[in-house]
Amino acid sequence: MKLYELSTGDPVYRYDKSIVVFFKGRRKVLSTSVYNGGYHEDYTAVYNHDAKTAPGMPCEMLADTYTEHMRLISRRIGLDPDKVTGMGTAADMENAAIETLSFKELTVTAIVTGGIETNGGRAGDPADYYEPREKPGRPGTINIILVLDTDMPPGTLARALVTCTEAKTAAIQELMAGSHYSTGLATGSGTDQTMIVANADSPLYLEGAGKHSKMGELIGRVVLKAVKRALSKQSDLNPARQHDAFRRLQRFGVTPMRVWQLFQEEPPAAVLKPDFLEVAEPLARESALLTETSLYIHLLDQFLWGLLTREDVLGPAERILLSLAERYGVTAPALADVCPEAMTDAWCRLFTGIVRKRLDLSEGTAE
Repeated sequence: MKLYELSTGDPVYRYDKSIVVFFKGRRKVLSTSVYNGGYHEDYTAVYNHDAKTAPGMPCEMLADTYTEHMRLISRRIGLDPDKVTGMGTAADMENAAIETLSFKELTVTAIVTGGIETNGGRAGDPADYYEPREKPGRPGTINIILVLDTDMPPGTLARALVTCTEAKTAAIQELMAGSHYSTGLATGSGTDQTMIVANADSPLYLEGAGKHSKMGELIGRVVLKAVKRALSKQSDLNPARQHDAFRRLQRFGVTPMRVWQLFQEEPPAAVLKPDFLEVAEPLARESALLTETSLYIHLLDQFLWGLLTREDVLGPAERILLSLAERYGVTAPALADVCPEAMTDAWCRLFTGIVRKRLDLSEGTAE
């Protein structure tokens, strides 16, 4: 089906688990894909392909290498494998987000699929591999096709890629999505890919794509909005779902299971897990608890980033715990130290105390 027609006149189709942009004129393409990536001026199309065999199933590999696999995919969807570049993902093409903005003669369009629920990470996190070999796409990839309806030099395409990447990271950080490999906030997934397309036939010729330029502003705005929409459509990663203390603390190892295990350590333990969760999960979404928990987490982040010292953090963190304890009528746990382990342990003990109180049990938040 035809999804969209770009300001360049290029049609965008979705078929065979792919989104394909067919070029009706000369285009300059900068692609981060392993398959036919780099800078090219002779391509006829670019595409994004869902490599899953079925919903919830692994990605298929049609050949021994990822490059040859993508060549076969190109043929399958009716493209010349030497005249295109493509991206693989486990995101559903039905969940793609398309956003467009214009200023005078300039139009910028972003076509995004994405999900970071399985391999969202932060730049500098521990790596998975070193071997110089091609790796197939993994679940959890933000793929971006960014179309700029203006001509420009190759270096400006590269600058547009930087601005696009900054906007993607801004979107993820505004959602407070955590890394799955460290305690940091995610900056993307480990398999993100981007394609920048410029209209070589346009009479408009721009040389600025940084944040001070109008093109850079439009890139930032459309990418940020499209990434947020794609993440929401693919995996419900959005402000409503992030309004949850467990999701905010997950990067520090705080989960319902961890709190349940702590809950069981202190008598009386004759509570079924479903009854515990029936209280704990709504509690984690309460505004009063989440707001102060967010401040508590940010103190820890700033300590880990070296922006605040232990002495800067300890007093305010203890006051937040005391404030929450007073609000919910429980005893504030002692904060042993300023570090992820001590601060999350104190928060979990406070949380279990509130759950015990709501279950009409003894408080169980001894210092």
